[in-house]
Amino acid sequence: MRKIRSMVTAAFIAGSLWTGHAASQSMQMPGMDHAGMHMDHMPTTLADEITHHGTSGTSAEPNSTPMPMLMTMKGKWMLMFHGEAFLNGVQQSGPRGDDKVFSTNWLMPMAQRPLGPGTFTARFMVSLEPATVTGRFYPELFQQGETAFGRPIVDGQHPHDFIMEIAALYDLKLGEHSLLSFYVAPTGDPAIGPTAYSHRASAAENPMAALGHHLEDSTHISDDVVTAGLTYKVARIEASGFHGREPDEFRWNIDSGKIDSWSLRASVNPAPNWSAQYSFAHLTSPEALHPEEDLQRMTASVMYNRPIPRGNWTSTLLWGRNHSLDTGMVWNGYLAESTLRFAERNYVWGRVENADRTNELLLKDQIEPPTFQESIIGRVQAYTAGYERDIDLFPHLATGLGAQFTLYSTPTPLVAQYGTHPVGGVIFLRLRPFGNAR
Repeated sequence: MRKIRSMVTAAFIAGSLWTGHAASQSMQMPGMDHAGMHMDHMPTTLADEITHHGTSGTSAEPNSTPMPMLMTMKGKWMLMFHGEAFLNGVQQSGPRGDDKVFSTNWLMPMAQRPLGPGTFTARFMVSLEPATVTGRFYPELFQQGETAFGRPIVDGQHPHDFIMEIAALYDLKLGEHSLLSFYVAPTGDPAIGPTAYSHRASAAENPMAALGHHLEDSTHISDDVVTAGLTYKVARIEASGFHGREPDEFRWNIDSGKIDSWSLRASVNPAPNWSAQYSFAHLTSPEALHPEEDLQRMTASVMYNRPIPRGNWTSTLLWGRNHSLDTGMVWNGYLAESTLRFAERNYVWGRVENADRTNELLLKDQIEPPTFQESIIGRVQAYTAGYERDIDLFPHLATGLGAQFTLYSTPTPLVAQYGTHPVGGVIFLRLRPFGNAR
């Protein structure tokens, strides 16, 4: 535990030293609150939101969503930094319950400048989770997807890759209301789904992955991504080509492959507090254990953010669906989550999920048999509630202490393995950089 704490803290102190110096040079704006959010410089249009590039890939949230990001100017370059780290202790009940201490985390420096008739952005995102999530996954009841040690991960969530994104972006203003955008990333996030859970404002204080992750936003770390998008007023259309295989279980390296998959996404921000998207993707051989299987994925989502005095309230409704072109199997995931930040330092949140699960859950700690045929075994409900409060602990780091509790409802075919209503609890310390001294 001491080793994990020191690794995560050291990484954020290093980022904070850079950003603390940067913040002292410029851009200490009156509208910036304690989390480093530039409240008086929010995007006012969808084109502004896109050019801001505060999330992974090219996804958009409501224009009014606060972004905890440090910013400074160096000549023509605007330098930005944001990130997040959780030190978690998990306890779960029931026959399949487990416990573990681990850290989930990511860091994203970014640089932006005018270039020719448009704006150029370079972005780099890393995670220390290959070191801070030991054993190649952390416990999460009913979670499934990807592999560890050649076996399917069951009741667990894999760590992110060390390199989450290396991307170059270029935005060209075509007129008062039009924007043409390009995104190239050896490792990055194609135009599928909403903002991934680890960057989504409505999930920002929840350290655990969504159960529907592999139905909704698991492509947020993909290889050899190329995206083009056209924005007009409140609407946007995007197309991506990318390598469809999910990252392998060796998380320190950069994977690569030919562009064999594609996606389309339509987004609309009809008002400052609203954002919605629909996307369709063809994924070629995404799973290492099923290389012959291609998937079609559809997602739809609506996001809402409401600013309030000394806080905000942000919510997401999300549906994701996979269709196997090999077996014809179709499975769905539904999610509703909401986070309320109030009195500046306090957060409460909830997440409700309804997700189809397959008989892969019966293979815990087993190698998948050669004749194994995956099929839907039932639908799991999960109900999560949490609370967190910011405290002053480290310079230039907004530090939160929090806890959350999850109650599961088990489908009948899995009751013998899990019990009727297993529960899970997490206590955690959250670190997030900010620039101005309080």
